[in-house]
Amino acid sequence: MRNSKVVTLDEAIRRSGLKDGMTISFHHHFRGGDKVVNMVVARLAEMGFKNLHLAASSLSDVHSPLIEYIRQGVITKISTSGLRGELANEISHGLMKEPVVFRSHGGRGSAIASGVLHIDVAFLGASSCDELGNASGCPRSENAKSICGSLGYALPDAMYADHVVILTDDLVAYPNVPKSISACNVESVVVVDSVGDSSKISSGAIRDSKNPRDILLAKQAAKVVINSGYFKDGFSIQTGTGGASLAVVKYIRESMLEKGIKASFALGGITAHMVKLHEEGLIGRLVDVQSFDKVAAESIATDQTHQEVSSIEYASADHAGSAVHALDMVILSALEVDVDFNVNVLVGSDGIIRGAVGGHPDTAEDSALSIIVCPLLRGRIPCIVPKVTTLITPGKGVDVVVTEYGIAVNPRRPEIAERLSAAGLKLVDIKDLAAKAVAMIGEPDPIPFGDKVVGLVVDRHGELLDEIHNVLD
Repeated sequence: MRNSKVVTLDEAIRRSGLKDGMTISFHHHFRGGDKVVNMVVARLAEMGFKNLHLAASSLSDVHSPLIEYIRQGVITKISTSGLRGELANEISHGLMKEPVVFRSHGGRGSAIASGVLHIDVAFLGASSCDELGNASGCPRSENAKSICGSLGYALPDAMYADHVVILTDDLVAYPNVPKSISACNVESVVVVDSVGDSSKISSGAIRDSKNPRDILLAKQAAKVVINSGYFKDGFSIQTGTGGASLAVVKYIRESMLEKGIKASFALGGITAHMVKLHEEGLIGRLVDVQSFDKVAAESIATDQTHQEVSSIEYASADHAGSAVHALDMVILSALEVDVDFNVNVLVGSDGIIRGAVGGHPDTAEDSALSIIVCPLLRGRIPCIVPKVTTLITPGKGVDVVVTEYGIAVNPRRPEIAERLSAAGLKLVDIKDLAAKAVAMIGEPDPIPFGDKVVGLVVDRHGELLDEIHNVLD
């Protein structure tokens, strides 16, 4: 093609004008199967770049090679929603000189749009792309190697970065339609062997649990949904990534069929469970910022009522039209909930970063009803605590906490407590749950935190919410 933008990775980097100290960005739609971050950063290291700011929508276990590039000074700043694995462990122990900045998905979108998080060069993996740069998370040819579905977290980067490089393993004929990213926003296209392993999209935090406790929690949460006052024809819903919260959808299906209730839309990370209800006619539309499994990724490729949205359209606090403002109910998981209903989904009870902010505070704050599903204990670790290790979602946005020992309703929502009580559900004071956890396992030893700040939690409005300190051995 005469106007082809296809070049080598080295040439794309040279054309981008990237210099030491600049900001590069990536998306995480391939999750544990992502190959783009490690590939690009390795090449940047070989080319001699230093002091780069890596602004990824999230990072996971697969990105442990970044540890060495941080030690070499190639990467000196990170902004992200989450960290996992050995990279998170090293950062928790003080690997970086500058603290990692954690933002929610909606907060990241807003920061990019406002220029607070300015991206110099975005390196974005795509399942298919034509020679001019029209890119998609869906494959378009028989030779396709990858599929990730929605590219919602990559869309703000494509719109606002100074320079955009698409990496793809499926170069297709022009025009690649329907497209997620327009060629008008793309400067270079790089063809690589593989951008990601689609089989690993649903690994890690996303799990369809067969754990009896998770099933019990899911059934209890489903009862909360059904008796909340929001379970009526035309309601909207989102679920988080935890096994119990994902499973809630399966248990409300029976009541939807029995009562003739249909949901207007399901939002957020879309799963096979959501797709099934949609195909059965029980959910009108799927509003997808991230496809959480292959079934969802394949659905968005063929179903016009399965809609891709950017993280800005999904959950920005700065945009009145973002989808979370129309959300009735969200069911979320948690590492910890405290007696003031504050939630921690990022830092483990040992002080190690092991999760992601994600859309947790975005959806909790803006939905009409937020439900947190978590056990009282995980092993010998309390999940209902006097004070969370790290504040991620303020308690003012949390309405109901479901545990296997009872359901706690935020005193700010007495009408919800009244409805659930009338339905015969067991309501408990959240302080009693915290006391029960202590009575069962005793007071946990304090976490040996040091004085170094290794992480800064910025809320979705751009304000500092909490600090994460290094863990001492």
